[in-house]
Amino acid sequence: MQNTEWLAMAKRIQAIAQAGLFYTESPYDKDRYQELSDLSVQILSKLSDEPIEKIGALFTQERDGYQTPKVDVRVVVFNDQNEILMVKERVDDRWSLPGGWADVGYTPSEVAVKEVKEETGIDVKTIRLLAVMDKKNHPHPAEAWYVYKLFILCEKIGGEISQNTMETSDIQYFPSDKLPPLSEPRNLESQIKLMFEYKDNPNKEVYFD
Repeated sequence: MQNTEWLAMAKRIQAIAQAGLFYTESPYDKDRYQELSDLSVQILSKLSDEPIEKIGALFTQERDGYQTPKVDVRVVVFNDQNEILMVKERVDDRWSLPGGWADVGYTPSEVAVKEVKEETGIDVKTIRLLAVMDKKNHPHPAEAWYVYKLFILCEKIGGEISQNTMETSDIQYFPSDKLPPLSEPRNLESQIKLMFEYKDNPNKEVYFD
């Protein structure tokens, strides 16, 4: 069995364990669900190369309720030269579309605007949703979290590019045939190419898994 299949099962075990911990009133069942949760964290750590402490802390924060997928918002901005806006991530020195985890209290559109401003310094307005992807259906590197990815088209309306950000070290526009080394946990070449298809065909229907 491939690592991705083991990873999917470990995530499912974690989800079942968290639901059990939330709903059961039996002390005996709580112990068993906690043991399942701990075992799944160990498996997830081995498969994703993330430290147990990091994975365990995340699931502890999310244990007050039924576990749901995390949401990653990626923002698509083109310039007049048919180039796409990308940022260089400090964490791996590779490139991605601006974006990040959706914040509680913000709509997807608000997250998109906020992330672009924080990571690039420019102001944008949202135009339309382009794609909703289940990360497991695309060849991203293995990771602990179960993730939905939203790709939102935006248009620049002001501001100037600023290199002084905490998460990114460079900001540039790239044409489709000269993409830089990509931060594959965040985006894949196939996904970037799909975004260019929307640029060439504005009436293309929303992609969703």
